[in-house]
Amino acid sequence: MVSSISAEIISKRATAKEASASTAFLVFDTESVPDGRLLAKVKYAGENLTPEAAIEKARQEVREQTKDASDFIPVTYQIPIAVCVLRVGADFLPQALACLDAPEFRTPEIVRKFWSGVSLYHRAKLVTFNGRGFDLPLMELAAFDYGCSARQYFAGRNRYNGNQIDLFDWLTNYGAHRMVGGLNLLAKRGHRPAAVGKMDVAGDQVYAMYQAGRNQEINDYCMFDTLDTYFIFLRTRVLMGEMGAEEEEQLARRARAWLAEKIVVLPALRRYLEAGEREASGS
Repeated sequence: MVSSISAEIISKRATAKEASASTAFLVFDTESVPDGRLLAKVKYAGENLTPEAAIEKARQEVREQTKDASDFIPVTYQIPIAVCVLRVGADFLPQALACLDAPEFRTPEIVRKFWSGVSLYHRAKLVTFNGRGFDLPLMELAAFDYGCSARQYFAGRNRYNGNQIDLFDWLTNYGAHRMVGGLNLLAKRGHRPAAVGKMDVAGDQVYAMYQAGRNQEINDYCMFDTLDTYFIFLRTRVLMGEMGAEEEEQLARRARAWLAEKIVVLPALRRYLEAGEREASGS
């Protein structure tokens, strides 16, 4: 019996090791909403505000304090409601795409599945756009909330180095200038294949969509941003000399063909691919 259990454990370890070795990158994006309960308990303690009222008060305060009319509440008061991950091999081709905990999209399960995946593919680099500034702090605080373990991730990081590639950091020369236009700008800029950019949803609409129960649409939007991040990542590899522009174009074409095969299980991909065709044709 002991031998059987040991064999099973060894088998599981081998599977995890193989998975980690075969996946080189985890490209991901998140969407979040304010945690009204936490705002009411911490920021507005003693004011007897409902979670909804606390959120509205916090948004109004942010609007008054910022010059760009943003009402986005800091990440410390946010909770994840969508996380989409694209697994990518060392050959830069996609291996798997998923919006976590579909179709329920429950925050505790999203968080657990994310950190379980990060642990399983612990050798893979995390690829994000502004992940160091938002997505990773969001998920780290959520790991704190739900007691999720990710030993390799937390033990292996330090201030100056980590197993991650933040395209926003890299393309702004680590904060030397503002990336006005963000991911959408890069998706639409230059003679570069495949990325789409914003369509009919923007980040400032997510909270209202969440209130209306439009969780699937939020996850579709998150998936589109994940894919844009992937295609922009390919272009940065051209800049790094890891591939040429022709190879990038071939990879993008193969990736889009791969995505087309996934439309049966992820129907929203049809919209993304059709939008990409329109972008490519200039229409």
